[in-house]
Amino acid sequence: MQREKFVINIGRQLGSGGKPVGEIIARRLGIKLYDKELINLAARESGLCADVFERADERERKGVLATLVGYLRAPFTGYEGGNTNNILANESLFRIQSDVIREIASRESAIFVGRCADYILRDHPRCVNVFISADDEDRCARLCAREHCTPEEARTMMERADAQRASYYNYYSSRTWGVAATYHLCVNSSVLGDEGTADFILEFAERKLHEKF
Repeated sequence: MQREKFVINIGRQLGSGGKPVGEIIARRLGIKLYDKELINLAARESGLCADVFERADERERKGVLATLVGYLRAPFTGYEGGNTNNILANESLFRIQSDVIREIASRESAIFVGRCADYILRDHPRCVNVFISADDEDRCARLCAREHCTPEEARTMMERADAQRASYYNYYSSRTWGVAATYHLCVNSSVLGDEGTADFILEFAERKLHEKF
């Protein structure tokens, strides 16, 4: 019997292992994980260069606007029109990406990492919204290994990225990023590790969706 479609939306602190945990879950369930891929999909949908989505991705709202102003000084790549009335504001970029997320969720089960997917899919009847955090020491160590940076650089990256993600999420969702009441489940990956965190989320998802994975 074919399983009814569902989505797992993952919010995460930088360096908490949100994407690796999502990849583990996606592999076990045999479904796709969407993260940066959403940028290319949204770019194809709009006809815009993916660079404008990349630069605006989960940035502070004022940063999104600054990115667009700078980008629009140069000709669009692959965009026909040229009329100033057709220039996309940052809210329009968010709407395009939102449409892509909703379209994917309507046709398949999937895991979405970030991009306000939990808010965008708030009316989806079968969704599990998760926020993954981790101890600062573990986040720092993960970033140092991944980015080949110093602990000081890693901590700066953590502070900046978390602030940008919070600003982006809070603005577009009118909710509060990282606060327990915003999600169905919050979990610290330092306690269980990536594999154990994936186990824990899957067990919770089974109970919430009344599904056996």
